[in-house]
Amino acid sequence: MARLFNNQQEAFIRANVKGLSNQELTDLINQEFGLNVTRKQVKAFKNNHRISSGLTGHFEKGCTPANKGTKGLYNVGGNRTSFKPGQKPKNYVPVGTERLDTDGYTLIKVQDDGPWHKRWKHKHKILWEEANGPIPKGHCLIFLDRNKQNLTLDNLQLITKKQLARLNQNHLISSDPEITKTGVIMADIYSKIGDRKKKFKEGRVPNEGLPKRK
Repeated sequence: MARLFNNQQEAFIRANVKGLSNQELTDLINQEFGLNVTRKQVKAFKNNHRISSGLTGHFEKGCTPANKGTKGLYNVGGNRTSFKPGQKPKNYVPVGTERLDTDGYTLIKVQDDGPWHKRWKHKHKILWEEANGPIPKGHCLIFLDRNKQNLTLDNLQLITKKQLARLNQNHLISSDPEITKTGVIMADIYSKIGDRKKKFKEGRVPNEGLPKRK
């Protein structure tokens, strides 16, 4: 049975699961890796791998919710004892701050409010979307020279996730941008050959242009 997450993705989940609801974690995973998994899949994965967020979903008997009497989803106790008007937490960084994530991508802070995945965005995605519009569903961006710090439009190319799978499968991404561009073309060719072989096995096309079996 195919794994839902690879080792890198599982390590990311374990590193970021604490304090997040299943939906927040799902949104974070999809944002980080360009996936489209569901909350139900993430919840099942956590249960099967004994991964806990530390959240119980309810308050123990006798406990008072931290946000009782306050307003705002993220304002836990904020109206009473947290920060006075105009004050900011010690670890606060302003909008526009940049940092690297665990995979070496540059993140940039775009807003102060909301969950983590809405406050921070991948800088290369922002750069591309400002010039070309939203990234279509089922697509992703690659760095043509494999350098995640080379944040220029010329070094970014929009491809489908199917193309990315072929590129990784056949090691077609190079440090030379021109070779990577050729690799994208080759990925399409491999996909067409694979589709034709599949149709041939299913008897939907004649065996024309395919290698003969020995």
